[in-house]
Amino acid sequence: MSPAGGVLTAVLALPRADGEPPVTVPRDPAREAARRELSKRMYHENDPNLLQRALNAFWEWIDKLLGAASTATPGGGLGLLVIVLTAAALVGALWWRLGSPRRTPTSAVPLFDDRPRSAAEHRAAAEAHAARNHWNRAVQERMRAVVRSLEERALLDPRPGRTADEAAAEAGRTLPAHTDRLRAAARDFDDVTYGGRTAGPETYHRLAQLDQDLERTKPVLANSSPRTAHSAHQGAAE
Repeated sequence: MSPAGGVLTAVLALPRADGEPPVTVPRDPAREAARRELSKRMYHENDPNLLQRALNAFWEWIDKLLGAASTATPGGGLGLLVIVLTAAALVGALWWRLGSPRRTPTSAVPLFDDRPRSAAEHRAAAEAHAARNHWNRAVQERMRAVVRSLEERALLDPRPGRTADEAAAEAGRTLPAHTDRLRAAARDFDDVTYGGRTAGPETYHRLAQLDQDLERTKPVLANSSPRTAHSAHQGAAE
């Protein structure tokens, strides 16, 4: 007989006050009766709720995990703390250096707003933002200046709703010497506009240089001969 069963049987077998023989209950029925009694709501009013029990179990698991890690780490708990702080510092340094992850899909949001402006107006706005170190807005306005300039030169058909990626792809067909730079400029525009990245002065100056180079570049027309296309390519490289 277990101690609990013996105590329970002993309690149930106490002599009655009226002198009648004591009432004895077998172990299993007594255990079931006790279980039913203890399952009553009055005994569980102060028990933690499901969320509290889950949190307690979680923190117990974390405590066991850290205890096991500190045991296996040279230097114990202090060594584990040094490792955690070093890892956090590395993650912070990478985040500061690389920024938020680049967005993979291209954006479908139009490049221009509803109010049309000239390339000169977009360039002036870009320079004003750059003078105040507002590099994101400066990059946006300079990319708009690039595309508007190509439209003004009839190298792109003016089309509402065009995205930066579409403009770069279309312009690359008539300005093949700058295809890669146009695509990179479109990615920079998308990154700062929709990808949550922060531009710097080097991004803006790279885009401004592209704008200036495109102004001096002659387009390669579809009916141009190979010699004409080669001459245009040499002119772009100068």
